Amino acid sequence: MRKIGIMSLGELVPEPSVTGPAAEAAAGLATHAMDVANFLKALGHDGRLMILCHLLSGPKSVTELETLLSSRQAAVSQQLARLRLEGLVSAERAGQAIFYSIRDQRVADILRFLAGVWCRDTEK
Repeated sequence: MRKIGIMSLGELVPEPSVTGPAAEAAAGLATHAMDVANFLKALGHDGRLMILCHLLSGPKSVTELETLLSSRQAAVSQQLARLRLEGLVSAERAGQAIFYSIRDQRVADILRFLAGVWCRDTEK
């Protein structure tokens, strides 16, 4: 039986032969890999993703989000707390209600991109 050794990332992913804007974009992304990974982790939960999708149309209260998501207040609040911690949403008090909105424009950009990829009509 042959032993399989651990390969380095450089062995798995050869140096890109592409030059120009694509290579520069990849290099730039590599320098921010940890930030990008954390950003994607925050988006990587279906409840958080659905909250953000609803917030694309404008600020919503926790009660509105509960109704839209058919979810309990505790679950919605927990996911909103994570999104606030990551700096993706902001909260503003209006009387007794707290309204949440998308804080980071990158979130809206990514959601629109994902909608374009996942929601386009595949029937031709």
